[in-house]
Amino acid sequence: MQKRVLGSSGIEVSAIGYGAMSFSDFYGPTNEAASHAILDLMRDEGVNHLDTSNVYGNGRSEQWIGSYLAKNPGARAEFVIATKAGISRDAQGARKLDNDPAYLEGELDKSLQRMGVDHVDLFYVHRREADRPIEEVAETLERLRRSGKTRAVGFSEIAPSSLRRAAAVTQIDAVQSEYSLATRSPELGLVQACAELGASLVAFSPVGRSMLTDNPIRPDQIGEIPFLKINPRFAPGNHQANLALTDGLRALAAEMGEPTAALANAWLLSRGDHILPIPGTRSVQHFRECLRGAAITLTEADLARIEGILPVGWAHGDRYDVVQWIGPERYC
Repeated sequence: MQKRVLGSSGIEVSAIGYGAMSFSDFYGPTNEAASHAILDLMRDEGVNHLDTSNVYGNGRSEQWIGSYLAKNPGARAEFVIATKAGISRDAQGARKLDNDPAYLEGELDKSLQRMGVDHVDLFYVHRREADRPIEEVAETLERLRRSGKTRAVGFSEIAPSSLRRAAAVTQIDAVQSEYSLATRSPELGLVQACAELGASLVAFSPVGRSMLTDNPIRPDQIGEIPFLKINPRFAPGNHQANLALTDGLRALAAEMGEPTAALANAWLLSRGDHILPIPGTRSVQHFRECLRGAAITLTEADLARIEGILPVGWAHGDRYDVVQWIGPERYC
């Protein structure tokens, strides 16, 4: 597994990591044993970048990481662990964003307890609280870094302008954003701002929520997954159109003798040395296909063919619906 550096932190991470939202039931039921099998594969393949959050499965993702570390003494040193906080609920149970310093530190403390560790390697603000100056939040992150509870800090789903404001206060090591052949809005400023400011761009959903794989989610499966049931790209009509368009990528991958997911991740890695895909899956086999992307070097001709099949803006439907857009910053 090739290595890259996490922002300006000096922390070395695998070029492809793992997004542990799949340790919850977000895309379908899973269990502790299946999640531990993924962690075993990470260690076997030299994959150390492990991304989770306090809200994934209401803490279950972190708990299962913690139970794995407890069963495997010494394994903690093999992982670069990232977690996040900032998404909460009000008294009525409605989603809200909270970047209050006491809240963020309190949630980080709970995350450390669930995982049985004394620090994480990267702590993100999961969603920015719009009414709170980001400079104040950056100061909170820097204080947490100085406390030793995290080695590096970042934000998820912020605009390039917000990154610049935060980076004027402290070094921001990573920005997490959806980025793939299906979602290319980060190329309109975020990819560039991260490179300029010495931050990694951690790309979640790098295979387009299955769309860029050999086995995309079928129309009859969508109703079983609440997030996709309301997502515009998986709506009737849009979903069928997107499947038809991505058939071309599947055909190209087959011609190259590679899994489609590998091709999608290889494309992301070609966009810059600071790009770090973190595919998430419940399947060991599918994760192997994603990891294969780190071994593929795409030529200019390969990239041109991919671009010809899936040019910028090909996807039918927005990446989020109105409710899903609460929190992420739009900037273009």
